[in-house]
Amino acid sequence: MNNQSAMNSIEKKAALTLSSVFALRMLGLFMLLPVFAIVGQELTGYTPALIGLAIGAYGLTQAIFQIPFGWLSDRFGRKPIILFGLALFAIGSLVAAFSDHIYGVIAGRLLQGCGAIASAVMALAADLSRDEQRTKIMASIGMSIGAAFALAMIVGPWLTGWLGLQGIFVVIAVLAVVAMFVIKYLTPNPSHTYVQRDAIANSNQFAQVFKDGQLMRLNFGIFTLHFLLTSFFVAFPSQLKSLGVDLAQHSWVYLATMVGAVVLMLPMIIYAEKNRQHAKVMLTGVLLIAAVQFAFGGSTLTLWPVVAAIVVYFTGFNLMEALLPSMISRIAPLSGKGTALGVYSTFQFSGAFLGGPAAGLVLQHFGQAGVYQMGGLMALVWGGLLIGLKNPPAVTSYTLTMPDVSEEAFPGLVAEIKAIEGVSEAVALPEAGAVYLKVDKKQLDPKSLEKYSKR
Repeated sequence: MNNQSAMNSIEKKAALTLSSVFALRMLGLFMLLPVFAIVGQELTGYTPALIGLAIGAYGLTQAIFQIPFGWLSDRFGRKPIILFGLALFAIGSLVAAFSDHIYGVIAGRLLQGCGAIASAVMALAADLSRDEQRTKIMASIGMSIGAAFALAMIVGPWLTGWLGLQGIFVVIAVLAVVAMFVIKYLTPNPSHTYVQRDAIANSNQFAQVFKDGQLMRLNFGIFTLHFLLTSFFVAFPSQLKSLGVDLAQHSWVYLATMVGAVVLMLPMIIYAEKNRQHAKVMLTGVLLIAAVQFAFGGSTLTLWPVVAAIVVYFTGFNLMEALLPSMISRIAPLSGKGTALGVYSTFQFSGAFLGGPAAGLVLQHFGQAGVYQMGGLMALVWGGLLIGLKNPPAVTSYTLTMPDVSEEAFPGLVAEIKAIEGVSEAVALPEAGAVYLKVDKKQLDPKSLEKYSKR
């Protein structure tokens, strides 16, 4: 069995550069969330409904192009497609920056979302890593997204107070250009590229994903989570301003919120992983979100209770943001992991899109309380669906690398490997010279796989 536990120089560079590209792009997307509901009111043609549409617009084009961009990267190469997507993102940012009408900003946001590079970046990460090191690189990318979100909540209000709405869009465009430089000149070039089943969707497997009740519960969950995120920020920034907090000072509120939420979230994740109580912990997270939504929608709170409430809200949000992709990866079949993740991402960005305009319309007709009550009801529906969610199986993904095995020999090898006690699933990837496994470490004797890794 391959015991190489350390990343080589190419893998370390890939982890660092691709994580930074993800972080730069997501930082640009997230920085608008805590500020646009306020500064967008200065635009010609402003209405609450159009503010909501502008906040969520990027999600529409992200949802449309997420899977196709992965397919295009198989055909035209990872880097060209990533660079093209980042260029679209930068151009969209500039369109929004130099528009003084709300419709111009909406057009810019739609163009930003056209740069749906996530699956292409994930596939490039897979091309640049050995199978046994891939999880580390994917984890570093995931952590960079979480860090970008937290940083955006803090930096966004401060930067907007300094530069204004036009300035923040220009900064976002600059971040995209920096990401292009990183991809072009700092990210290693892969020595080979092949279809990455764990990163790119396969159209023949869509029906399988949509028929899987467990996967669809998770897909509805990520849809609802990002619906609630964009809808929350249609209403909350103005509420915070009405409590006497200037926009530039919102950064301090979000700093306290993010620190508090991480402190509360970590023990819950540890409990879920250690005791395999993912479904119960996820339900707890959703109920926390629902409780805050109804509290905001049903009463008038002063500043400090509001700050305490959003700490609870983002504890639930961050908890779900961490557990949902982990659950998808564990539940999805090995042969369809890329498809499951592609569908999951499409649901995620669809929720981000619909949450904005839905909240804008509700705000326009029913006020802030209506937005929060809508969110609370959606969270309760989500919680009801989670009651049927099963905890993931106690299995670990594992890869056997077999570079010298002929393609004709793989079916027989996979049949042998599946018969080993503790192996729950095995899928051959001949073009990569590897077999992907799901194993139960409590039942598996590691020595039983050693002879295969030496082939």
